[in-house]
Amino acid sequence: MTETQLKYVSALQADVAAKPVGAPWWRRLPLGFLLIVVLPTATAMLYYLAIASPIYVSEARFVVRSPSQKPPSGLGMALQGVGLQSAANDSFAVHEYMTSRDGLDHVQRAVDLRSKIGRPEADLLMRYPRVGEDESAEGLYKGFQRFVTVGYESSTGISTLRVKAFSGRDAQAIANALLSGGEGLVNRLNERAAKDTVNYAERAEEEARVGLEEVQRRLTAFRNSRGYVDPELSAREGSAVTSELLVAIARLKAERDQLQSEAPQSPQLASLNGRVVALERQLGEERAKMAGAAGSLASSVGDYQQLLVEQEIADKRLGQATAGLISARDDARRQNLYLERIVNPNIADKPILPRRWFGIFSVLLSTLLIYSLGWLVYAGIREHKQF
Repeated sequence: MTETQLKYVSALQADVAAKPVGAPWWRRLPLGFLLIVVLPTATAMLYYLAIASPIYVSEARFVVRSPSQKPPSGLGMALQGVGLQSAANDSFAVHEYMTSRDGLDHVQRAVDLRSKIGRPEADLLMRYPRVGEDESAEGLYKGFQRFVTVGYESSTGISTLRVKAFSGRDAQAIANALLSGGEGLVNRLNERAAKDTVNYAERAEEEARVGLEEVQRRLTAFRNSRGYVDPELSAREGSAVTSELLVAIARLKAERDQLQSEAPQSPQLASLNGRVVALERQLGEERAKMAGAAGSLASSVGDYQQLLVEQEIADKRLGQATAGLISARDDARRQNLYLERIVNPNIADKPILPRRWFGIFSVLLSTLLIYSLGWLVYAGIREHKQF
């Protein structure tokens, strides 16, 4: 019967056999450790301690709000905490503008951006253009985004602008240019919103004014065509004349009847009858003017009253449109947005970036973690092959 014999040579024994015992400690280090851990860490130390340029940061804080905007309530704060922002919060429009190409164009018009973020004494990995960037407009925009950061604190509504540069004054100049561009954007938004609101109210007021003028023109034409200013007044005057005629006719008839009963052959009877007939004819004419005929006062009064109603409605519309225009102008002034600087951009007298030792230790710990994981995987595979 053949016996199977398993021989196991540990990794430590193999490494000891491969390396001379008296060799220096750095020569006893595995090649993988040197390539994965030592080389990147040494490169990071060389860059951070000898090459990396100091970076200055200018910071500013601002809010975007309207004078009528009230502070958020407890519920509003809670909703903001879960990501439901208030509709009155216009800060994000300014944020987007500051990091947009329009914001870049404004900064370029205000300061020489290319020279400020592309100083020749700065290191190649941080300045513009760095490796992988060109001097085109798109390359400048990508480089510009590396130097500008805008943050927002939802609990307070305060925005923070941070600008990096290779000198404190350059960072401050860029930050001031961005803030002035944000103020210009807010002013343009205010102007457009106010213009749209007021223009609509002005159009409504103009339409109401034209409507009132049209009714007044028709009323004037009606008066000129009928020959009197107020048909109702003419109707009242006509009614008074009719009443007087009726009284006169009744008095004459009474006088005539009395005379006829006392002196039937009196020559005055013919005169009284003629006067009664004349007054009755005049009464008929007055009544025809009042009603019945095509141009009577009755039809004129109806048309006149209709025009008066239209005039009153048009006058009320004009009053409401004028009040709406005044209110729109007041609302436009009250609802204006303002970019208020809480903290102006500072001039940093000391660079705060790069965080040199933090970067070195970050590289060291990262490479150690990678090497440890790789060594564990390699040891597991080698042990598996030996069985």
